[in-house]
Formats: sequence, C-alpha cells, structure tokens
Amino acid sequence: MTDGIELEHDGEVARLTLRRPEKMNAISFGMWSAIPGIVAGVERDPSVTVLVLTGAGEDFSAGADIGEFRDLRSSAEGGATYDKAVEAAVAALASMRKPSVAMIRGNCIGGGCQLAVASDFRFAAEGSRFGITPSKLGIVYHFDSTRQLVSLVGPANARYFLLSGLLVDAVRAREMGLVNEVFPAGALEESTMDFVRTLGSRSQASIRGMNRIIEKIVAGQAEPDSEVDEIRAAAVHGEDYAEGVAAFLERRPPNFTFR
Repeated sequence: MTDGIELEHDGEVARLTLRRPEKMNAISFGMWSAIPGIVAGVERDPSVTVLVLTGAGEDFSAGADIGEFRDLRSSAEGGATYDKAVEAAVAALASMRKPSVAMIRGNCIGGGCQLAVASDFRFAAEGSRFGITPSKLGIVYHFDSTRQLVSLVGPANARYFLLSGLLVDAVRAREMGLVNEVFPAGALEESTMDFVRTLGSRSQASIRGMNRIIEKIVAGQAEPDSEVDEIRAAAVHGEDYAEGVAAFLERRPPNFTFR
C-alpha cells in the first residue's frame, strides 16, 4: 500500500484512511496516484458494499501537499502531470457505483475537500472546517470538481468557496449543502456507521443503478439513454426486485442477495 494511505476491511465496509497525521493528512502525489487503483479494487470486490473515506488523527485532510509543488509543479509539463493524477483520483471516486461516505473530522480543505465532494455522502464532526483554496495559490480549479461542487451547493456558494478561499465551519457547510449531517465529535463514528449499515441493508442493484443515473444527471445528461434503460430493465427482472416485493407483501425485512 502507498505511504500515506491505508485500506482496511470490516465485513462489507472498506475504509480508506489518509494517514499522514504529522502533516494533517496532506495528500502527496503518490497518494493521488494510488487512489484510482484502490477505488477500482473496492469496486471489484464482491464482499464490499460501501467505501468510507476518513483521515487519521484529528483531521480529514488539509489538502494537497504543497511542499511538493516546487518540484512537481514548477513547469507546465509537471503541472499537467500532477493535475492528471488529481483528476484521475476524483474521477475514480465520483464514478463509483458502490456508495462512498466521507467521515470528516477537523480540517477538510483544498484537495481534501475535493475528495469529500467527489464522495456520495459527507458526515462531519462539530468543529470541522471546510474550504477550497485555489485562489490562494493562483490555481484554476478542475472543471469536473467545479461541476460537482456547483451541483452540491449551487453557483453562489461555489463562488464563495472558490473565489474567496475562506473557511466555513461544519454547521455553515451543512447550511450551504456541502455536508449531509453534523454530529458531536464523539458520535461521528457511530452515527456514520449506522448510516453505512443502512446502505448495506438496501438493494445493491438499486443503489448502484441509481448512483450511475445520478452521475449522468450531474454531468448534464437531460434524457435517458440505452444504458439507463438497461439498468432499469435489469433491476425489474432481477432477484432483488422479486425479494423486495415479496418482503413488502409478507411484511418482513427483505433479504437482498445481489452483490
């Protein structure tokens, strides 16, 4: 496993931890580069239903490791190579069909916030701080990450984050639509994992199909296409549909088996 990233499995849950607490979990070029392969492995693993992203210690992530920028982004070619690694990591997360949940403590800034926005859900501890800071570095933010941010918080709040580079607390982030829920710090783990277990109890055929359709809508697709039709047809002819209807009629919890 790449230095700075740890992947663990707990039953049906995979947990990707950014583990550089001495640097507030700043994301190195090697970490960015490793994320697509890790995510692909989680997506292929039939034993996993949900990916949880978090940070070691007191922070989610303070962002990209700016200490590397002079060496890795000092030329146009180096900047392009670095950006491709970031874009690939974000695209891998955003295109997952299995759901992803960012569990956030402390600082969630810059590239750290970029990863959180690419996840499907964001749960934060009270006292967390959020910000996206390209305007402090003379960087123009990645197009797909900007689109994802706008889809979450709207253009006015996206401009607030991107143009000002200011930080907001967890409560304000929830009000702006960036965060789904805010919990007391001591309750974050349990509350997040309760939600993760809820996701695991649902039809995975439904979850993965709907996640793909949402991805298409966020990307700007306005009408269904053949892939959407195939997803919906496969679901209605699948085992989960039969079990879900039977369980409803029999007034019992469903026992979905699709993985």
